[in-house]
Amino acid sequence: MITNIAIASVFVKDIDESKAFYIDVLGFDENSDVTLTDGYRWCTVSHPSQPELQVHLTVPGPPHTPDMIAAMNRALDEGNMHGLGMAVDDCRKTWEELRAKGVEFLQEPADRPYGVEAVCRDNSGNWMVLVEQKAYTGEDFAHA
Repeated sequence: MITNIAIASVFVKDIDESKAFYIDVLGFDENSDVTLTDGYRWCTVSHPSQPELQVHLTVPGPPHTPDMIAAMNRALDEGNMHGLGMAVDDCRKTWEELRAKGVEFLQEPADRPYGVEAVCRDNSGNWMVLVEQKAYTGEDFAHA
């Protein structure tokens, strides 16, 4: 039986730079950072309030095919990769704090039927969604 999600991988351009971004800018903690005998680097971070969920920061590489690696690198370069969705207690305040730290935002905080949402990018170009969630039902959404 599956009991929870333990690891989510995020493809990045540079592990050291991404690790610093997630720790210094977003407030995550380092979990592990080891290089295995075949040169593969295993680096994970997690948020202090959710240490059981490790975010695996990894560059595109084997076992993916060369074509897939090239496609992932192009998507990172173009800012077209999806990253994490994160819960925040105050989206507008978090937006201000992260903007002051130089985080690129694609969407300022906006009211949605499910709460307040802002969209930004990590330093590899991955989209990150910040959501200050509120209670909602399906009736809160417009129906066609």
